[in-house]
Amino acid sequence: MRNHLFSQNSHGLNFVTIGGGNGLSTLLSGLKRFVGAVETEPVWLRNLAAIVAVSDDGGSSGRLRDELQMLPPGDIRNCMVALSEDSYLLSKLFRHRFRGKGELGGHSFGNLFLAALTEVTGDFAEAVKLSSEILASKGHIYPATVADVRLAAELSDGSIVRGETNIGKLGHYIKRLYLEPEDCHPLPEALAAIDGADVITIGPGSLFTSLVPPLLVRGVSEAIAESAAVKVFICNLMTQPGETDGLTARRHLEIIREYAPMIDFDYVVVNNRPISDEQLARYAEEGAEQIGVHGSITPETIEGAEVVYGNLLDDGEMVRHHPEKLAQVVLLCALQPRNKVLY
Repeated sequence: MRNHLFSQNSHGLNFVTIGGGNGLSTLLSGLKRFVGAVETEPVWLRNLAAIVAVSDDGGSSGRLRDELQMLPPGDIRNCMVALSEDSYLLSKLFRHRFRGKGELGGHSFGNLFLAALTEVTGDFAEAVKLSSEILASKGHIYPATVADVRLAAELSDGSIVRGETNIGKLGHYIKRLYLEPEDCHPLPEALAAIDGADVITIGPGSLFTSLVPPLLVRGVSEAIAESAAVKVFICNLMTQPGETDGLTARRHLEIIREYAPMIDFDYVVVNNRPISDEQLARYAEEGAEQIGVHGSITPETIEGAEVVYGNLLDDGEMVRHHPEKLAQVVLLCALQPRNKVLY
């Protein structure tokens, strides 16, 4: 069945991913081997694009943002490295983080490189493009907006909290998320990628601080809704303490739809392999629990989207998606509707 579905993809897929954080870079690293792989893979991608959240205000990214008045480079740097086809050394260099307690301490080389190139070109989006070319990235990376946006939240008591770092600890108290300024716009290239997409994914990633912010950029949600692409929501593996405590896969998608009600998802991808007892105990100490594994009875749809279950776990102490497993499941989702049309 799998090979038959893949054989329908004779012209290549245009694939757009939306989000931020480690989840987006993990998905991209799994998808990149399918880019242009006409002869080596039964399914291949003609184009791969990432639309990345730019509301981060913590760590190295936050320091550069405050000191240089630039967009935060961290999530974009991770995406560039994930898509890199260049030498191991160059990718390792972009990931390198300086030690010590001085002014360089905690900064990553990739962030500083993007900062320098932004000053040279005077254009953050152009700096991202040129950096991707240096790394021979197998895809296009677009900031969700090039406006200097900050994430803000109105809480249930009416108070306002600003800054992604602060908001990431207040999930249960959030009444409404918004960007400041609200009238920010995406790059035309990002909208064109969405319009021409065969597949659009949202997730995995931090719900309120990585997945919702790109959808708040003016015109992005509407463009996704109008696109003829197969739309896939990829659920996180674990809840995040302070941000998504106790939220189920269904509730994750419900919250996405609160901010983008016009988007009709075709599929929700959920892991169904239980984590180890050791991982369960370790994450429980931090207040995190696994999402999507609740016994043998599982829903077939969530919010009208078909649920696709699979063993998506990577090996290792940390609970992470396996890049290749995740990419393969999403690609199968993308091709399934075409199969339904044929039969």
